[in-house]
Order: sequence, then C-alpha cells, then structure tokens
Amino acid sequence: VDRPNRGRKQKLDPAQKTMLFLFARLTQKSNRDMEAILSLLGPVFDVDISYKTIERLYSDDEVKMVLHNLFLLLINKADISGDCSGDGTGYSLQTGKHYRSESEKNGDKYRHVFRLVDLRTGMYIGYGYSNKSEKQAFRKALKFVKKHNIPFHKVRLDKNYSNKKNIQELGENVEACVLPKKNLSNFGYEWHKILNKIKENPYKYLKDYFKRELSETYFGADKERFGRKISQRREDRRKTASFATAILHNLFTIRLPPTLTEF
Repeated sequence: VDRPNRGRKQKLDPAQKTMLFLFARLTQKSNRDMEAILSLLGPVFDVDISYKTIERLYSDDEVKMVLHNLFLLLINKADISGDCSGDGTGYSLQTGKHYRSESEKNGDKYRHVFRLVDLRTGMYIGYGYSNKSEKQAFRKALKFVKKHNIPFHKVRLDKNYSNKKNIQELGENVEACVLPKKNLSNFGYEWHKILNKIKENPYKYLKDYFKRELSETYFGADKERFGRKISQRREDRRKTASFATAILHNLFTIRLPPTLTEF
C-alpha cells in the first residue's frame, strides 16, 4: 500500500546539504549573508534556502554522517605514514578573544580541539573536541584514531603531554617524542626510554621533536583561512563547525604535503 509522505519535503539531498554547509564554512559568512548570496544564485541552481535552513545544517544527522565518512575517505585515499605531530588549540566564542594570549582558557570563552597531523601528507588523521579542556580533546583524538584503525605509530607532543599518564594513554605501539617539564618527577619506564634516546644523540632527537611545529603552523593557517571564532550557540553545532575545519584542511592540503628533510 502506497502511503503519502508526511512532513515537508526536503529541498536538498544529503550531498547538497553537505556541500552547502562546507561552502558556508569556507566563506566565513553569517547565515543571513549566505542567504543573500544564495538568493543571487537561486535562479541558476534552482534553490531557495533561508538562513534558518543553513543553521540547521550544523545539527543535521545526514550532514554529520557525510562529514564523518568524507573525513575517513580522504584519509584512506592518502598514503598515511603514521608518523605524526599533535597539538591542541582553542576557538573563541566571542569576538576579539585570542586563545594563546589568554591566561585563563575556561569553557565560557573557548572550545578546545586537539588534532593529529600526519607529517608525510600534512593531513589531519585524528580529531577531538571538548568544551572543558585540551586534555579531554586529546583523549578523544586518540580514541578516534584507534577506533578507525588509522596508521599511528609515532607522535610529537609539547610539554603539557609529557607526564607519565598521557604517554601511557598513547599505547605501547606508539612512540612518544616529548621533552620533560622542569619539575618532572616519577619518571617511570616510559621516560627511561625517552631519556636514553636523548642521551644517544641530543641533536637528532631535538631535530625530530621540533617537527611538531607543523601543528602550530597548520593551526594558524587554518584559523586565517577558515575562521578563528565559533558563532553557533548550541554545543552540538559548535562541534560540527570545528570538525568542518579539519575536513576543509584535508581537502586543501591533500595535494600539498609538507617537505620534511629526514635526518
């Protein structure tokens, strides 16, 4: 028995909604500005979209699914080495706030992300988002990589992740390249291995460690190209907005892998 479809018929299919969402993130325009742009393009593409429709894309389950699959497809098509750099950063919820210059990075002003970048391809392979701390985002990024069996055997991290607990969270099969804090105590087995490598060839170790600056370089470039502020009010939409930055980065970086000189 044929049953009539209930509810309003959707104007866009999942692919179109995702393309519209990424276009909105790429242009860094407000929803109302995007509505004005689309009204000019409407006669060409036969589409009539309101600013409310654009805002709803941030919490659309189909858009989230397509974004997730797109992220994994881009990684699967690339020659991921598993030799990575990792770092965290924050996105402001208020105009005029800068994450690195703030002494208190609380959840009322910022949202935290942690990304793992593959040094060979320059692509993000792991991503974590948190409204509480960078450390929570760090753990979510590790969980994402392990869940999807993404190649990951070495990572460079800053001193904030040099404690015994964070090194253990990486797993036995992941080599940690970190520098100790001044007040490092309770070395443990993990730090004995690291200190032995530093002792064998300090210059080689430091040269390898400072490849982690690639993470900071990418963070700065991404914020300039795709925005450093999250305007959404709902938490789930903020998460989707920040995830879009990682996808846009991979889309524009896949053909521009960094040139790294091996020691």
